Amino acid sequence: MLIIGLTGSIATGKSETSKLFSLAHVPVFDADAEVHKIYKDKSVVEMLARYFPKAIHDGEVNRQILGKIVLTDAKKLKALEGLIHPLVQAQREGFVSKWRQKNARFVIMDIPLLYETEQSGDVDYVVVVSAPENVQRQRALTRPGMTEEKLAGIRFRQVPDAAKRAQADFVIENSGSLEQLREQVEALIAKFDAMSKDPNNAGNRP
Repeated sequence: MLIIGLTGSIATGKSETSKLFSLAHVPVFDADAEVHKIYKDKSVVEMLARYFPKAIHDGEVNRQILGKIVLTDAKKLKALEGLIHPLVQAQREGFVSKWRQKNARFVIMDIPLLYETEQSGDVDYVVVVSAPENVQRQRALTRPGMTEEKLAGIRFRQVPDAAKRAQADFVIENSGSLEQLREQVEALIAKFDAMSKDPNNAGNRP
């Protein structure tokens, strides 16, 4: 079974791309969605309350406040990652095991910070969703609560789009229509399906 990493910088359209893989019945592990689930776990809320008490409201994690706390403090961000990443890793391993048992040809691991957290070595191939900087900025600033300052902070923490493209095995260009995006996803699905049947490709980086 091939393990395909899917990533991309903010507002490149990675989430929409991930959704298209899911709609095509490809198993997708959504790291962000798993974090949402983890934050709802009572034991996790209690753990985070010890480190980030201001981010806990009415017994729940306020992700917006938590994001503001760690956005400009590298030490606090690293502490948060140290608490959450092992939990996400456990969920990811369970996902991979499940689909191996089901004999899936390939799965998609939707990991927003795949390069930033040095997880590219954990997958067989990496797909990067890319868009021009002006398109990214325009899309990002339409998001609720997004400001120029917040966007700058997020981009500072992310590996630049050009660097991701250079390291990627496959690049999806997402500056056009949804139909153009869908066509690229379908082409990759066909390619991965063919690769998974080739013993010379399965489970090996190029």
